[in-house]
Amino acid sequence: MIITCPNCNKQFKIDNSLIPDEGRDLQCGSCNHIWFHNIQEKNNEALELKQEIISEDIETKAENKEDKIEEKQKPEEIIKTEINNKKKEKNSEKQKNKTTVEKTENKGSKLFSYLIVFIISFIGLIILLDTLKTPLINVFPGLEIILFNLFETLQDIKLFIIDLI
Repeated sequence: MIITCPNCNKQFKIDNSLIPDEGRDLQCGSCNHIWFHNIQEKNNEALELKQEIISEDIETKAENKEDKIEEKQKPEEIIKTEINNKKKEKNSEKQKNKTTVEKTENKGSKLFSYLIVFIISFIGLIILLDTLKTPLINVFPGLEIILFNLFETLQDIKLFIIDLI
């Protein structure tokens, strides 16, 4: 139950079981006012209307209100659709800009990825040739001069890079 302090009008929610049928003293938590509170029985009789209400008036009033609401909503809907259209246009422009930026970034990143794959593959091939140099020369005798020149060239490139650094 909700009880209101008669002094400061502050409302408190109190469990019904805390107040006996004969009532009791209560103290306000805000202003410390003390008063006697008795539970009053509420009237359980149903309320009756003394005047008859014509349902036609209610229906016409309701229809008029619905018409007014619809009229108010129409300009709001138009404004909302215009705002949505503007947002869609901005989003499409942003997406176009993103796609052009992404395309240029993708080209650069793809080229860099291919370059890294090529370098790693080339290094792997050189290691494989160096490991299998003796069996390859036994099978292909003319390969010895080519491999020697390749390794000398790689040694020169290594020295050149070291000099640059």
